[in-house]
Amino acid sequence: MDLNTVVEMRDARRRDSWRPGDAWLGGGTYLFSEPQPHIRRLLDLSRMGWEPVRVTAAGDLEIAATCTIAQLSRLAEAVDRPAAPLFEQCCRAFLASWKIWNMATVGGNLCNGLPAGPMISLTAALDGTCTLLSQAGEVREVPVKDFVVGAGVKDLQPGELLRSITLPVRALASRTAFRQASLYGLGRSGALLIGARDPIDGELALTVTASTVRPIQLRFAVPPNAEAVREALDHAIGPAEYFDDIHGLPAWRRHMTYRFAEEIRRELIEETGR
Repeated sequence: MDLNTVVEMRDARRRDSWRPGDAWLGGGTYLFSEPQPHIRRLLDLSRMGWEPVRVTAAGDLEIAATCTIAQLSRLAEAVDRPAAPLFEQCCRAFLASWKIWNMATVGGNLCNGLPAGPMISLTAALDGTCTLLSQAGEVREVPVKDFVVGAGVKDLQPGELLRSITLPVRALASRTAFRQASLYGLGRSGALLIGARDPIDGELALTVTASTVRPIQLRFAVPPNAEAVREALDHAIGPAEYFDDIHGLPAWRRHMTYRFAEEIRRELIEETGR
């Protein structure tokens, strides 16, 4: 779609003062999908030269905001970590064409803040941390699970830029379980839950996305039974936090959340024998 209100496109490497009507341009798959009448200038990130994915000295995985879905999908084939299958599972949850995969970025998916954003699901479940850069050059770090605070609402200040998402090495060593549901065969996720079992202390982390307006994570220090999981969900998710749109009613989303949570508990707790 043509954005006929845009009057300028600037290389983001050129430092300039942020002004009303500015927007960061990553892959552009969302920006160019519908009218954006408030945007006057696009700051293009495509030439920033950020390495899509790199392993830090500590063994953590740093994913650049400009990393495309296609690049992240290829990572799953090269990474020998127990949590590696989760990357491909979440990439497939896009249910998008290869054209979108080669343009859409991880950072763009997070910054849209949509409940069904599978990169939010992936990075929240693996204890990811967002690195944010202000216009003044200040660096701020926010856990992914706290970065998205509502449907389309993010913890971003005007002009602030999502630089990268870091996944800790310990989380990458977790055993994971993935469940996703949609009302249609090729539809948007109505519920997406991920379980991760800590490789050291056995803690179970259950991350709820798509069915809720924001990522909600439950942690169980000791192996929970079915009742404990149900009670934790009752306490953590209020009725107003189940998302309501054409892709699923709140009652159905709640039902699938409880069903998937129990399936994940059985897979990661009971099937291991402890």
